[in-house]
Amino acid sequence: MISFQQHTLDTAPAASRPLLEAARSAWGFVPTLHATLAESPVALAAYTSLFDIVGRATLDDKERQIIFLVTSVLHGCEYCVAGHTFLARKAGLTEASLQAIRSQAPIIGNAREQALRTFCEGVVRERGLVGDAAVESFIAAGFTKSNVVEVVTIVATKVISNYTNHLAHTPKESFMSDPALNWVAKKAA
Repeated sequence: MISFQQHTLDTAPAASRPLLEAARSAWGFVPTLHATLAESPVALAAYTSLFDIVGRATLDDKERQIIFLVTSVLHGCEYCVAGHTFLARKAGLTEASLQAIRSQAPIIGNAREQALRTFCEGVVRERGLVGDAAVESFIAAGFTKSNVVEVVTIVATKVISNYTNHLAHTPKESFMSDPALNWVAKKAA
């Protein structure tokens, strides 16, 4: 297996260093995903730019975290499921909703979250070819046409990180050790 270096400010290519410094400033540390992506300044810039941009979406933080989680679960990305579980908790997503997303069971009691989750799952599984009825149902649930394309943008952000984590075997952060996150082992059993 080829190993990917977890770059630091000292080892990263010159063009990645300011991006790693910005990540450290924003997060208080350099996430291992960023340290991995630093191998390519283009990849790191693409991911950090998209992640920052989707933070300005009209979907709220909890809704963005649902999309990040749904996408990461469907892609089987342990790193991002763990990271976005942590962030979704901070955004106020309930444990019941978190568990439902990770186990791919229905979200109980919140129709808006379920509509978002269903639409996102369709976008990911069908690579955007969900059909007009799915878009109409999503909008009928209280979302907008802007939200439709924001879902696609957030999914695109996770494609970069999920696929990179698969290829590079990015190590998880220490705060990602929550035993409830052992969803891959539970699904396989």
